Amino acid sequence: MTRQYRPKRSRRHFLQAGIGLGLGFAAGSLKAATATPETLLRVAAYKGDTSVFYQAAGAADFPYRVDYAEFSGGNLIVEAIAGGSIDLGNMSEIPPIFSVQSGAPLKLIAVERGDVNNQVLLVPQQSRIRDVAQLKGLRVGYVRSTTSHYLLLRFLQEKGLSFADIQAVSLSPQDGLAAFQSGQLDAWVIYGPLIQLARKQGARTLKTGLGYLSGNYLLAAHTKAIADPAKHAAISDYLLRERKVCAWISRSPDAYASKLAQITGLPKWLFEEQIKLENQPRTLVAVDDAAIRSQQQVADVFYEHKVLERRIDVSSLWDRSFNNVLS
Repeated sequence: MTRQYRPKRSRRHFLQAGIGLGLGFAAGSLKAATATPETLLRVAAYKGDTSVFYQAAGAADFPYRVDYAEFSGGNLIVEAIAGGSIDLGNMSEIPPIFSVQSGAPLKLIAVERGDVNNQVLLVPQQSRIRDVAQLKGLRVGYVRSTTSHYLLLRFLQEKGLSFADIQAVSLSPQDGLAAFQSGQLDAWVIYGPLIQLARKQGARTLKTGLGYLSGNYLLAAHTKAIADPAKHAAISDYLLRERKVCAWISRSPDAYASKLAQITGLPKWLFEEQIKLENQPRTLVAVDDAAIRSQQQVADVFYEHKVLERRIDVSSLWDRSFNNVLS
């Protein structure tokens, strides 16, 4: 599914407004601001992600063309960027790690910090499990190559266990919910509003991602888009608009929850509960050493547990050429 936004303003207005937005191009580098109404920025989206709130946040008046394509996961967005059909997309720290081995032409250009309490280890209401160590030999559901996968590895590692000590069951979120509800799983590591749905039906939270996950979600761009002056300028502007939308979401929890309920068809209270439990507001920040170290830790855990065949150095994935915009 694709959505399109068409520019309504002139290039001259864009150059003036860009400075007002805080692009802050120094004298001598103003030539970098070459996005025009003909410039096309192809952006990956999820159902219910920040892209659907641009209009409400007053950030949808793009002075260039934006085409959205909807994806169901970060791994698919990485594939689309690598294949050249998408210029910009958002995902967790994990999918780009697997792109290093294939030499995918993408770079990580910004960090969107978000909640980690919406990623949890659930057990049935009547379960006697009170500690991760008790999972030994039991059936535990997770979502492969996601933060769910990483979180389960960390929980087990902390207790001196590995996947070899449990019956790990890789399932999609929807299949995982069905398996958990029917008693086919003894525990389930999952994320998003399905947590609230499972809790409503009696599930108990054994652990959350707090203290284990960074909360970093990464914006990735195709190397050709970064190298193209017009697209580089459009991405710079888009990042500032993304930051504006993040701020709007933090200020407008009721409107945010209402819109998510409308889009997903899920009850509004699921999202209201999720918002109440957030450990930090959503915000967009520049690339820094801490973000790179965090992703390296994730890659190292995957290597230690033989999810990766060799140790990956993630530093080559990162690009700081947008830091002057976000600082």
